[in-house]
Amino acid sequence: MEKKKYDDSKVTDSLGKIKHKIVVLSGKGGVGKSTVSANLALSLAEKGYEVGLLDSDIHGPSIPKMLGLEDRKPGSSETGIAPILAVPKLKVMSMGFLIPDKDAPVIWRGPLKMGAIKQLLGDVDWGNLDYLIIDLPPGTGDEPLSIAQLIPDNDGAVIVTTPQDVALVSVRKSINFVKKMNMPVIGIIENMSGFKCPYCGKSIDIFKTGGGLKASKDFNIPFLGKIPIDPQIVETGDSGEPFVVKNVNSDAAKAFVKIVENIEKIVNKKEVK
Repeated sequence: MEKKKYDDSKVTDSLGKIKHKIVVLSGKGGVGKSTVSANLALSLAEKGYEVGLLDSDIHGPSIPKMLGLEDRKPGSSETGIAPILAVPKLKVMSMGFLIPDKDAPVIWRGPLKMGAIKQLLGDVDWGNLDYLIIDLPPGTGDEPLSIAQLIPDNDGAVIVTTPQDVALVSVRKSINFVKKMNMPVIGIIENMSGFKCPYCGKSIDIFKTGGGLKASKDFNIPFLGKIPIDPQIVETGDSGEPFVVKNVNSDAAKAFVKIVENIEKIVNKKEVK
């Protein structure tokens, strides 16, 4: 039997209803990229925007766990698959919702992954959105390539790093990858940047600090901000509670708010100060 070709116009039609498309990536794992993606999307929704969050990590989707949605299943609408509403104004879609056994590995080659991402973009009823945040798996493999090809008019990439040199080597590769894909670079976020002692109030640079800022200067791209280490980020991620909503007065939550403000300025062609 001949395999039916996917109708790419469905992707075009779906994306046409979305004002800003932003990809979040990192050159290596373990830098907190999905945590950053989830909390950026939550921060935008808290500001009143209509937001979508697409977890495009086919092999290791983590967004459902972070947002407490593991046991939820997407429904259907008149025009496709209905994404899950995590909080008011935030729609979420992930391969993690579609796998019958969450512990089963997804063993797919490139073409299958490309087809899955097409469906996550074209078959999901995202509706009219102000922002679609796309959380990519680490590295520069099939999923980032697919997104770059399927969304050529995206606003650009947000690159997440931690301050230490070993992470910054991968960041530089990510920047060069993004540029080769003719994708704008929105800026760099330095995650896990410093830790304030809860007893003495002194800041401790556990993983060093300033590496993300240096990389932004070296490549002449915006530095969006740094997010300090906060144990509550880990705890809320494990328990499926939105960190920036529950810990609004924390330094880390305030950092997310400032980063979102910088992203807004850049995608709307305003100067970042």
